[in-house]
Amino acid sequence: MTGHGASALPHEAESVQGRPAGLVTRGLAAVIDVAVVAAIMLAGYVGVAAVRFAWRPRTFSFPAPSTLLTFAVAGVVATGYLAIGWWIAGRTYGSAVMGLRVVNRGGGQLRFVPAVVRGALCTLFPLGLALCAIDPKGRALHDLVVRSRVIYDWWPRER
Repeated sequence: MTGHGASALPHEAESVQGRPAGLVTRGLAAVIDVAVVAAIMLAGYVGVAAVRFAWRPRTFSFPAPSTLLTFAVAGVVATGYLAIGWWIAGRTYGSAVMGLRVVNRGGGQLRFVPAVVRGALCTLFPLGLALCAIDPKGRALHDLVVRSRVIYDWWPRER
């Protein structure tokens, strides 16, 4: 709310503020986060290629990492991206776009270790998100393990 009593949010959005987020909203946030991780991976690949070119321009060839290495690096990047976002801001870019926040069971910010565990579980078991469709409190597999929850939250952190 602003000082004049008006809100920038539609009334419908205010009515779900603080409530558990559903599968569709969380799924869309995850798709956005996958795109962010893909962009980070592409930027890393271009960076490695640029360094190889600068080092030996006459014999340059594009890097051809193995599938295993690509998946391992993608897993580390995804886990790190998710964990840092949840630990520092309570949300990733996808969560911010969709108006979501990850909180601990008391409604506060996730600590570092639970954020890393949650990120690793989301990366290793992405279908664990489907559990939130049948859980009465809207929790996914990774929420149950680290005792977190995802809520609709459009307000700035100070609120």
